[in-house]
Amino acid sequence: MSDNYLTVIPTDPYWQPSQAEADHAAAVLSEMLPDSDARSGMQVTWHDNVEVVHCGANLEKISCSDCGADLGPSGWWGETVSERYCDGFSTLVITAPCCGAETSLNELVYDWPMGFARFRIEVLYPNRGWLTDEELASVVDALGHPLRQILAHF
Repeated sequence: MSDNYLTVIPTDPYWQPSQAEADHAAAVLSEMLPDSDARSGMQVTWHDNVEVVHCGANLEKISCSDCGADLGPSGWWGETVSERYCDGFSTLVITAPCCGAETSLNELVYDWPMGFARFRIEVLYPNRGWLTDEELASVVDALGHPLRQILAHF
């Protein structure tokens, strides 16, 4: 059996909300879920360190945010993420192997979206697809910080 997740994370991987902000954002997101089964799968999580928030089998491509070169999920990217994981993701700054641009692992172009975060609101079996721009804006307003959404399939 496979698992599907709808996850929202702050665009700043190191940022974390207050408990009140997180509760408010979770309540707003909960109203966007189609049924009680989806709502029961919601979890709000804080992490001590930055974590990779992966889109699982949905990942098709990783590209350089500067030159657009394909960086692929294995090889350089996988090795770099493993190294940074061992360091607790104290920094996400990288030098792109394709063009030498200084950027961030979080700013690479992921198709499908993924990211890095110390906070997430995650819904297991959301029974829906992407949040609309208006829905995402409502959760952003409730949380008080810009968000990125991720649809994951494992």
